[in-house]
Formats: sequence, structure tokens, C-alpha cells
Amino acid sequence: MRSEQLAWLIRRHAVEMTHLSGGSHIGAILSVADIVAVLFTEIMHFRAPEPKWSGRDRFILSKGHAGAAIYAALAECGFFPTEELKTHYQNGSRLSGHVSHHLPGVDFSTGALGHGLSAGTGMALAAKMDGKLDHRVFVVLGDGECNEGSVWEAALFARHFGLGNLVAIIDHNHMQSLDWCEKTLKMESLADKWKSFDWDVKEIDGHDHELLKSALISQALPPRPTVVIANTIKGKGVSFMENDILWHYRFPHDGWEYDYAVNELHQFKPDGVVDPYTPTGIPNPQLPPDGEGVPGDHTMCATYHPSFVEV
Repeated sequence: MRSEQLAWLIRRHAVEMTHLSGGSHIGAILSVADIVAVLFTEIMHFRAPEPKWSGRDRFILSKGHAGAAIYAALAECGFFPTEELKTHYQNGSRLSGHVSHHLPGVDFSTGALGHGLSAGTGMALAAKMDGKLDHRVFVVLGDGECNEGSVWEAALFARHFGLGNLVAIIDHNHMQSLDWCEKTLKMESLADKWKSFDWDVKEIDGHDHELLKSALISQALPPRPTVVIANTIKGKGVSFMENDILWHYRFPHDGWEYDYAVNELHQFKPDGVVDPYTPTGIPNPQLPPDGEGVPGDHTMCATYHPSFVEV
């Protein structure tokens, strides 16, 4: 499977999964889809029939709220049946809202932000101490997650021990939770911060598969860890979700939201891909009210008013 095909399927599964479950974080799932797709098709070494294969690359989605992206990738790569994706967020399901290690192919449960890089650093150090440098450790973080102090403690530790087998990838969609990152807690320039920690820093378009491949491809083991700052768009692939913080917590509801999301994805469906839910899209889709999408700026900074503050 090509990376472009898997990225599309991740987005399509994500729309279906959050729609059926009423689950959150579709915006974050869509922004990270290309990163995940390139890792699983072009970069990482793994064996789906043997999830605990000792020679596999380790992967941690530290921004665990985007777990539907990993579930979709694992299912499409053969770790479990794609039919199980419909149980996402349901009581008793293995596909919890945040990533769970109870699922084959998941090395570490995440959801509490700031923990993934520390865990990945430990995995990378253990491999180095054991002389097992035939696999690498990949950790995908959110940019808002970099507000966590534990991220920078792990960054210091990883450089001190020269963990060249560790790669951090930041899904830099510039939004977090309720607002733009810069309106929440200013972090720019991210690249300069990581450089000051003496990591090898690469900054790219996180939706360009060729650039992702070039940044992540295995070379001779470097003397220090690598961070790839992947600039992305929250909600990428569905126009009315793009750069709208509303879709951090909202899911595509029955009616025009679901219909439009599906049909927009169909507009750029790669050759050779079959939509497992609506093979030809949705005929006669419902239209948004007055022919428009969700109106307005839903960021906290736009809706804030001084009268909200109690004196």
C-alpha cells in the first residue's frame, strides 16, 4: 500500500469512527494522518502477524487523543480486522478513545500529554545499552503538548546519552484544545528551542509525503536524537474543519456535516483505494444551513469577553 492510500484511508476511517461513536479529536486525527501513513508504509519495520517481534521499530503516539489514526493504520496493515474500527469508543471495545497498549501493535498507552517522549527515551536508551541498534524509536507529539515540562526533561536526557536511535515528530498544526498555540502559551520558535537542546532539527511540510520520507528515512546512526517539526493543518482534508478549533472536540454529526466530510474526501481519493463505508460517496448529500458551513471563529481568543472575568 502506498503512503497516500493509507493516509486517505486513515482520514475516511476517522470520519466514520468519530461519527459512529460521537468521539472527539477529528481535527487532530486528520492533521497527523500523513505522518502516520508515511511511518507505517515507508519507514518503520514491523511484522503485523508478530506484533512483539524484537527487531521491530518502536512507535509511540504521545498525542494519544488522536488514537483513531493509529487504530486505522494498524487495521489497514493487518494487525486486526478493519471491521473492529466500528467499535471505537464503545463500552468494552479495545479501541479506547485514547491509545491503549491492549491492542496489538501499540507499545505504550497514551493520553496524559507529555509522557510519550520520556517513555520513548527509555526505550531508546535500553536498546543502546543492550547493543540492539537495529531498530529505532519514533515518538509523535502534539505542538501544544510541548507546553509540558516533561518533554524538555526528556529532550535533555536524550541528547546527554546520545540517543541517535530516537526520532521525535511534532505534529505542528498550531492549535491546541481551545485556541491557537501562540494564544495559549507562546512556544515559537520551536525549531530554535530544539536546536538549543542540541537535537538534529528538521522542519518540513507535514502533509508532503516525499519530504516526510526524506526526513525520516534511516541513515547511519547519528550521534544525537532527531526532531522533525512537521507543519500541518488541523482538520486537513475536510475544508470546514480546517483550522477551526471547534473540531478538536466536535464530531461529524448526522446530516450535512457527515455528508460533506465524506464527499470532500472522495474528491481526492487515490486510485486503487476502496471506501469501505460509502464506496461511491453520498448521493444527494444534505446541505449546510443557508448553503454555508459552520460559521465563525471558534477559538477561545475570538469568543473571550472581559465580562467573563469575575472581579
